[in-house]
Amino acid sequence: MDLKYKFLICALLFLKLGMGQDSTYIRTFPEKITVRLGLQNTANSFTLQDSESNITTEFIPNDKTYLGLSLLFRSIELDLGYAPSFLSENQDNEGSKLFTLNFRMFLGQWMQTLDFYNQEGFFIESGEEIISFPELNTLKIGGSTSYIFNRRFSFRAIGFQNEWQKKSAGSFIPRLTYYYTRFGIDGSSLKETNDHSIDIAIGPGYYYNLIIAKHFIASAGATVGIGLNFSTSQGETTTSELAQFAFRTALGYNSEKVFTGINLNAQVLAHAEDETTQVDDNIAFVELYLGYRFNAPKKWVQKADNFNKKFGLD
Repeated sequence: MDLKYKFLICALLFLKLGMGQDSTYIRTFPEKITVRLGLQNTANSFTLQDSESNITTEFIPNDKTYLGLSLLFRSIELDLGYAPSFLSENQDNEGSKLFTLNFRMFLGQWMQTLDFYNQEGFFIESGEEIISFPELNTLKIGGSTSYIFNRRFSFRAIGFQNEWQKKSAGSFIPRLTYYYTRFGIDGSSLKETNDHSIDIAIGPGYYYNLIIAKHFIASAGATVGIGLNFSTSQGETTTSELAQFAFRTALGYNSEKVFTGINLNAQVLAHAEDETTQVDDNIAFVELYLGYRFNAPKKWVQKADNFNKKFGLD
């Protein structure tokens, strides 16, 4: 047999093996709806570093701690977050607002995320000086598209909990990231300002789930990317190189119905504002969560099965 045909057969066999999920490594819950409540600490902050004057200025959002509710079924996840005033860390944040909306979907080995951050009220910290800037607000919309190479590795098991990683596994996960950020002052000017930024980055990543006991998991991974930033301020647009670093770690308990744990995510998108100034766009997230799985309506399961069969996602 010709060598190229042998290679083609081996490639097809490898692809076929990659399409099937190994049940000895991952326990799926196609018949369950997952509900998760979390106490979350999140922020989209910005750091300006001036190499000429050696001054670092941080723009830190006022509201940070909020309550999160997640609903998951099959490949779809919906996250809602709100920062209530009764939490002690938010009681000195009068007039400040924070609203987040996150959407995550899995299609085969593809993972798609969409994020929405609406913040109002910042502290500006430069050296030992801290100034309250309640009029400053930001709007960020974006997300990422990723591909999980190893079907024995479950990304859903580290924070999303509609799967249970039974054996240790890791995976190479390249990612395309994209965000649009708009800056405004005095609330209503958010729609009027022309100051905005677009970030696009692509790069490799690797994540590993370590099973430390039957029901306990520890996970860690990172993505390093490069790309471009397009910033517009006062009608002038500049283009600069962009560097990305994203890190995730998690520790959790999982069972057939109940799960709990803690997640830590951090991402930095850094670019040069001009010859002497670097801007770091920081997104940080910490969550302590508790969740429960219950049976989904049979009609939902049947419709999801029909959808997967029609598009070859089984």
